[in-house]
Amino acid sequence: MEPARRTSGLLPLLIDVGGGQGGPEDWELLPGEVSYPGDHDAEEVLAEFWDEYAADELGADEDRPGMRTVVEVFGEQGTYEETVAPFGPAWPGLAPATEHGADPEACAAEIAGSLTDGGSWLKEPRLALVPARRSADIPAAIGWSGPLNHEGDVARLCAVLRSWEDRFGIRVVALAFDRLILSVAAPPTTRDEAEAVAAEHFAFCPDNITQGHHEALRAYAQHEVLGRRMWSFWWD
Repeated sequence: MEPARRTSGLLPLLIDVGGGQGGPEDWELLPGEVSYPGDHDAEEVLAEFWDEYAADELGADEDRPGMRTVVEVFGEQGTYEETVAPFGPAWPGLAPATEHGADPEACAAEIAGSLTDGGSWLKEPRLALVPARRSADIPAAIGWSGPLNHEGDVARLCAVLRSWEDRFGIRVVALAFDRLILSVAAPPTTRDEAEAVAAEHFAFCPDNITQGHHEALRAYAQHEVLGRRMWSFWWD
């Protein structure tokens, strides 16, 4: 597939057509309402998300309407400081790049293969070909609206994906209605690196931590980032 991809300008992507929201024809794709990823700066995007979340959490009234219901359903939530430690309200900056060991395309093919073997998040994966210059631009190219509750212009998130492409060798491997799966050729290999990357993940997709299996950034970094060849993001 690679020679054909290089000459045709089409990039491979797995899509899940078996979820409750159906396939792409039911996803409310909005390609005409998306800007260009190259017009955005990855660090500015992440810093804005980080600052907005900090302002919301630190300015929140614990007795605000609905809080009692949240606690009854989800239990007591950790404080903002506990969630983002070892960082604080100030944006910590971008994580350093890691050395590229594995070939990004080979890593993407390996992850794609594992997702089609069964037992993954994808219930009915299908192969699609997307006209895009680079893998990081795929969500913008199709006008994917999965993160709509977090960011209305997915091109801003694609700017972050471009940066991860450069620093960590990521490739966009799969999309579902509200889930994004990346392969990672050069994941962080130390705790400090993983926590720095986890801070970026938190800004990019807070639901990964606040509504995930690991409710604090440190635990998320250890279990979902450190040495991991696949990153998955889900937006409520």
